[in-house]
Amino acid sequence: MAVTIAPDERLYPFRLDVPQGDLDDLHERLDRTRWPDELPEVGWAYGVPRSYLKELVWYWRHDYDWRAAEARLNEWPQFTTTVDGARIHFAHIRSPEPDATPLIITHGWPGSIAEFTRIASPLADPRSHGGDPADAFDLVLPHIPGFGLSGPTHETGWEYRRVAAAFAELMRRLGYQRYGTQGGDWGAAISRELGRTKPEQVVGVHLNLLPGADATAEPTAQELAALDPAERDRTLASWQRTQQWIRDRQGYADIQSTRPQTLAYALTDSPVGNWPGSRRNSWSGPTPITAPKTPSTATTY
Repeated sequence: MAVTIAPDERLYPFRLDVPQGDLDDLHERLDRTRWPDELPEVGWAYGVPRSYLKELVWYWRHDYDWRAAEARLNEWPQFTTTVDGARIHFAHIRSPEPDATPLIITHGWPGSIAEFTRIASPLADPRSHGGDPADAFDLVLPHIPGFGLSGPTHETGWEYRRVAAAFAELMRRLGYQRYGTQGGDWGAAISRELGRTKPEQVVGVHLNLLPGADATAEPTAQELAALDPAERDRTLASWQRTQQWIRDRQGYADIQSTRPQTLAYALTDSPVGNWPGSRRNSWSGPTPITAPKTPSTATTY
């Protein structure tokens, strides 16, 4: 008689503790960075400027305190579990309020649950921040499989629908029968899919990005004629914005979706690969760098 082995649904406590040897290796790699040539006066048009990245790397190497960041993340209760063959890491922050609403928040690319360090406490414990305790949430903050501390994945096919199904299973294992979901970027696609496929469980969906909101096909004259002037202007602006994105900023997505393994070698070997840097600039402007200029070490770059 065949014996069916039930999947392991256990939750394993997790604590972030990067080996010191890995940090030492990182510092050595940063010290040995080989900088490419750069065309003069092109700014961000060709990607991350060398001068900007040199300052960022100097800050990363000499000022950034990983152990302090690690300790801050370890203030959250964290766990791992295996869903659909993938290891999923998540933080689970229970509110002190007994009637708190469960809420799963999903990050995007390039991102991680570290993005939520400033919002977690006000959401979980609004009373201590001068808010209404009725607005409290029990927070579940997962890393998408293949991101951060989840994974690595061992097979293809981990698109947003599969991730949404895995996160629904995660919420079931945590005992949440009704919950809200929030997300941006890829997290928005995942959160929207959770609401679409689990309407009996999901009480509300909040997105800070609408996937596919921009016009992807050029509007016809007939379609434009049916709109009032304001709608016509918005539709044309959306189409033009999409075309500009495809022309000037789509390259990263094309290569990541078609040749990700090719990128993996450079990004794994060199911490200064900084592939997401130009994306962050186009979305939010250059990240301020507080590190001082370093004339004494600049020649060693």
